[in-house]
Amino acid sequence: MPDPSLSMYLGVPGYVVLWLLALVAFGLFGRRTFYLVRVLLRGRPEVRWEEPVRRVMLVVKNVLGQRRLLNEPVIGAAHFLIFWAFVFYATSFFWNLIRGLVPALPIPYSDQVGFMALGLEMFGWLALISLIVAGIRRYVFTPERLELSRDASIILVLIATLLVTFLLGDGARAAVEPRPNPWTPVGNLLGPLFFRGVSEAGAQSLYLWMWWVHMATVLGFLAYLPSSKHLHLLASPFGVLFGSLQPGAMPASSAGAARLEDFTWRQLLSGLSCAECGRCDRACPAFNSGMALSPKMLIHHVKELVVDAVPALLPVALPAPARIPELGATMANGGTVTPQGKAFVGDVITREELWGCTTCASCMDRCPVFNEHIPLIVEMRRYLVSQGDIESRVQDTLTNLTRYGNSFGQSPRGRTKWTQGLEFKIKDARKEPVEYLWFVGDYASYDPRLAEISRTTARVFHKAGLDFGILYEGEQNSGNDVRRIGEEGLFEVLRDKNLQALGKARFDTIVTTDPHSYHVLRNEYPSNGNGHGPRVLHYTELLDRLVKDGCLALRRSVHATVTYHDPCYLGRYNGVYGAPRRLIGSLGVSLVEMPRNRSTAYCCGAGGGRIWMEDAPGLKERPSESRVREAAAQPGVQTLVVACPKDLVMFQDAIKTTGLEKQLSVADVIELVAEAAAPAN
Repeated sequence: MPDPSLSMYLGVPGYVVLWLLALVAFGLFGRRTFYLVRVLLRGRPEVRWEEPVRRVMLVVKNVLGQRRLLNEPVIGAAHFLIFWAFVFYATSFFWNLIRGLVPALPIPYSDQVGFMALGLEMFGWLALISLIVAGIRRYVFTPERLELSRDASIILVLIATLLVTFLLGDGARAAVEPRPNPWTPVGNLLGPLFFRGVSEAGAQSLYLWMWWVHMATVLGFLAYLPSSKHLHLLASPFGVLFGSLQPGAMPASSAGAARLEDFTWRQLLSGLSCAECGRCDRACPAFNSGMALSPKMLIHHVKELVVDAVPALLPVALPAPARIPELGATMANGGTVTPQGKAFVGDVITREELWGCTTCASCMDRCPVFNEHIPLIVEMRRYLVSQGDIESRVQDTLTNLTRYGNSFGQSPRGRTKWTQGLEFKIKDARKEPVEYLWFVGDYASYDPRLAEISRTTARVFHKAGLDFGILYEGEQNSGNDVRRIGEEGLFEVLRDKNLQALGKARFDTIVTTDPHSYHVLRNEYPSNGNGHGPRVLHYTELLDRLVKDGCLALRRSVHATVTYHDPCYLGRYNGVYGAPRRLIGSLGVSLVEMPRNRSTAYCCGAGGGRIWMEDAPGLKERPSESRVREAAAQPGVQTLVVACPKDLVMFQDAIKTTGLEKQLSVADVIELVAEAAAPAN
């Protein structure tokens, strides 16, 4: 066994050397981890331990099950095997460490126990193959936004060393065993292959040194881990455990964030959890359109903010020339000054990056460690808004919203102008009870391109015998995009005015055609003024049920080949994918899915207030233009079907700028429903 043999080589018992190595490794690991946790605790408090069972299940699915990583099947499977090899080898390491530190313990080493030996060999062999796959992907077929860092190469070499030393050690031991051990099939294969003719003493010596190289490598990896790129191995399980239980939930009301202390501890943890895999960048419409925003680099800068704060906490001062200034130092306007003398918000993370975000949540949906990019961006946008650092067009929009309650700057009395020309009067839900309150939204109310769509919706509701009404001039902008711009105060004003109007109305359910309003009414309005939150439906959910129940008769089939665009705030934010598709399928059309659909659907580019902003400098192609090209490329597709007023506006413009007018048209799903519900000729 290791102890006496090491005495022969070094003249000291093996457990003494092991104690020295372990104390150094765990000391360095604990010291670095301690100071990183201290920096995190400088962030604002935030409750992230409600619903513990649900949180544990997130860990089971996404840490143990690697669910999001498996969205990219090949590298996901490789990572899954490497992860479980890591779990098995970590268990074996601590087992052997305890046994080696205390030789008197009456327990065997882990590889002397059958099931552990088999598991270590199987996972070791599979993980070695997976490591080769990961290396080929990283260095030969490198995905976009996966950088070739030296740190990652070091980690790959360390992991390979762990696996190879164990497998070679097993092979050396198997080579001199009198009969094959059924628990070590890989060792039985490697022994004759590599160690034929080696003496028993030589094989035992090789096994011993492989054991020590393996243990020393693990201890070195442990000491190196908190200072390396693979810090995410330590932090990411906690990132998942303390992840948001509501996709895209906004941070609590604050004055914004420009210093480390302005962010919550969970927001800062995102930086340490990041694996720098680039999945967020590959999904981001802003990044892929050529805008300045890179979600990955945004999180990386947060990591730097945390890591660079550690030296200021160290008990021993650094030499003067290398001293890193404390990140608590602030500028006159309250922002953090980095060690390089740059403002964290404005220089390190630029205004162009922050205003480029469409808040589509693709980055967060793809992130395997549940990092929360959008709350970080909104916190920093709040800071920019507090400094008046916003575009003039956005400022004008916010002024309109403050004065008139809508983004168009029109009189509240003009909100129902679109109802002119209807054959019936829509009820005022403030004056008479209705079953369904239709929250129409700004664009469906004021944009002249959408007036006929709104009238068609009203006619379909009426034809279905729906008891519905609206708030007339009592309705205000729902505030969804206002909040994501960073104007939390104005959001609260709009929300409270809407809640006041809702409190005066008598209804059972809210229905809306606007996914942005749908999300904020459903998830961010606390009550309707009567002490409880209303049920909120998107019109596709309601129409799907009406068709299913026979309340809305479809008299003809719509003969067309169409594709459907999933709105971000209906799909990724609220998981509504089935109802629109069932509704479209009931109309008799042929539905062709785009490659990016459901949770991977590409954003139109309107969200997060982007619809109110100028095109960003360096823009290669608007997200809406990329999306209509994708739709037009599908075989036989003539119509792009949407279920959001902003989508209709964005895609109609994109079809013109891309020259696809003769190839593709855009239609709201309600237009197809109305056609199917019309009397047959």
